[in-house]
Amino acid sequence: MNGTSRSDIKKGLLVSIVLKQNQRNGTLTDGLVKDILTNSHNHPHGIKVRLENGEVGRVKVIHD
Repeated sequence: MNGTSRSDIKKGLLVSIVLKQNQRNGTLTDGLVKDILTNSHNHPHGIKVRLENGEVGRVKVIHD
């Protein structure tokens, strides 16, 4: 799953996000979802989340 649908993302899920400062180089950061920040059902660049460690970014990969 690629993280563009809000219904696929739940609190506590392990995801890879791209931070704002890493959008150009595409470096991913792994972590557990603490909060879902995007209100819309879908977003073409990924749903914005806050991880347990406080980092905020858009979901690129949802891990099983």
